[in-house]
Amino acid sequence: MLLLCGDLTDYGTREEAVILAKELTAAVRIPIVAVLGNHDYESGQHVDVCRILTEAGVRMLDGEAFEIQGVGIAGAKGFSGGFGRATLGAWGEPATKRFVQEAIDEAMKLEAALARLRTERRIALLHYSPIRATVEGEPLEIFSYLGTSRLEEPLNRHPVDFVFHGHAHHGALEGRTSTGTPVYNVAMPLLLRTFPGRAPLRIVELPSAPASETAAALETAAKAGGIREPPISSGTPDTH
Repeated sequence: MLLLCGDLTDYGTREEAVILAKELTAAVRIPIVAVLGNHDYESGQHVDVCRILTEAGVRMLDGEAFEIQGVGIAGAKGFSGGFGRATLGAWGEPATKRFVQEAIDEAMKLEAALARLRTERRIALLHYSPIRATVEGEPLEIFSYLGTSRLEEPLNRHPVDFVFHGHAHHGALEGRTSTGTPVYNVAMPLLLRTFPGRAPLRIVELPSAPASETAAALETAAKAGGIREPPISSGTPDTH
């Protein structure tokens, strides 16, 4: 399957979504699952962006769960707010409280999606990072805008095999949650810089699920950027 971790467009316009939908329809013959990124909200047309991609066969997740071939995928955009002891608290001005509430709401979306999964093999799909480790390398001043530990909390309560996210273009390729779950940063600029001359794909193979769920092994991947060659499995474009 092809997983797309947000920033599917540059400016969140219907026109960009139509172009991407045509490219995906022409190039991809495997299931596609995606979440939106912050760029996809820029023009206030994110509802249309979702509709256009859904009509093209992309399964868009915003606090929902999707199961295919014995693998469950929980997806949400996520939000910013900082990590660990530096996580922003809901104190002070109403604007600060609204900002923190947005992060809490996105974490609750993720938790609701994770709680719906009934498969043994599970993947979490985000745009913002749930851990600090995969934003290391970015300027320290913007860490709090690249993700939040509030997203890690539901992942610890509802374990998954892998977590994929984008957004942190100068971050680290991978890290782990406090409970040891692998987290992969698949922002396109990061993959292009790390693997020059290669398609910006991160391919991860899941072990075969039990026969009661599926008899076949499922390859999943994280891809950042447009489709430049037939994808092997799942990925996420982050055009931020």
